[in-house]
Order: sequence, then structure tokens, then C-alpha cells
Amino acid sequence: MKRESRPPLVIAIVMQVFQQFTGINAIMFYAPVLFQTVGFGSDAALLSSVITGLVNVLSTFVSVVLVDRVGRRALLLEACVQMFITQCIIGGILMKDLKITGNLPSGDALVVVIMVCVFVAGFAWSWGPLGWLIPSETFPLETRTAGFSFAVSSNMLCTFVIAQAFLSMLCHMRSGIFFFFAAWIVVMGLFALFLLPETKGVPVDEMVDRVWKQHWFWKRFFNDEQAVEKRETEMIRPHLI
Repeated sequence: MKRESRPPLVIAIVMQVFQQFTGINAIMFYAPVLFQTVGFGSDAALLSSVITGLVNVLSTFVSVVLVDRVGRRALLLEACVQMFITQCIIGGILMKDLKITGNLPSGDALVVVIMVCVFVAGFAWSWGPLGWLIPSETFPLETRTAGFSFAVSSNMLCTFVIAQAFLSMLCHMRSGIFFFFAAWIVVMGLFALFLLPETKGVPVDEMVDRVWKQHWFWKRFFNDEQAVEKRETEMIRPHLI
């Protein structure tokens, strides 16, 4: 709870909350139900969920390859654009063409499946793995264990909330559920753009000097300590003379 511990704590918790409010677990948990809703049979719906799972696994390797080349923020921001577009396309198709009987024209249903896969791919090379990587880089060693307990607890809580609420939200909001998650993705993108520092290539023991004290917002949590030390030095100096 110390002042200088707040920036990594806030980022760790917010990253986990945003990770779930992309809507990824809602889609992965209920992919068969979702695909049945848009007109696929039960067998095809299960096959589609297997495909999205494979996309999730394979796309994670993209993050492994690119994260130290292009940086964390670049992957997060690109994925926000990708996920926002796909959510809006899915929501637009469902709003326009989903019938009260729960069926879509076959062409539209195929587009929905493709867009879901593109969405899952974007998540899997960005907010999925980086939601865990970035906190591990920003927490100093002395607070990492306690900090990660907050992060994991936030993740599990939001996973529970989304899992419990998604089906009811889908039934009541219908296509609006995808615009709901799209709005969250906009908030995530703004957070990554303005408040998330780049940690590529920065050792943990240099994080304060090279990242936090250089950031336009978070530096205020660290510069006060320097100011206090300076004032104390100035107070002691006349007595020494």
C-alpha cells in the first residue's frame, strides 16, 4: 500500500479486469451456445468451438515471437483495434440479420465464425499472455508475491462475474452484448495508450528509474520521495557547516 507500490498494483489489477472484459471467456466458455444461436447445428457448434480453441493456442506463439521485437504496447494497441472491429462486425450482423428463431443466413453465420476466430487471435497474442507478463515485469521483487495475489484474485473474480452474467446478457441484450464488450475495448485501448508504460528490454531492478520516473503520470508517485530527501538534506546542511 506504499505510494511507490501503487502504479504496478493498479496496472496489474486493471490488466486482469480488462483481460476478462474483452469478452474472451464469454466467447470461449459459450462458443457452442453462441454458434447454435446464430444457426449452426449442435455438432457444427462444437466443431467451431474446437477451431477457436486451436486459434487461441496457435496465436499465442505469435506473441512469443513478437513481444520482444515490437514491444508490449504495440501488440496491445493493435489487438484493441482488431478486437473492436470484429466485435462491431459481429454485433452489426446479429443486429441486422439474426431472426427471432435464432437463425442466420449461412453466409452471415460463416462470417460470424471467422470474426470470432480473428477476435480470439487478437486476444491470444496480446491481452491474454501480456496480462500476465506485464505485471511480472513491473512488480519489484519485494512486493511481487503480494501484488500477484491481487492480480490473480481480480482475474478470478471477473471470470466468475462474466461467466455467470454472459448468458443472461446475451438473452436480454442480444447483439448489444458485442457492442458492450466493444466499448470496454475502447477503454482498454485508451488505458494502454496513455497509462501503460513500455517495459520491453527493461530489467526489473531498473524499472523505477527507466520507466516509472519517466512516465508522464506515474512519475508523481516517485518524485515526492526525492523531494523529501532533498528538503531533509537542505535542513541538515546548515548544521553540518
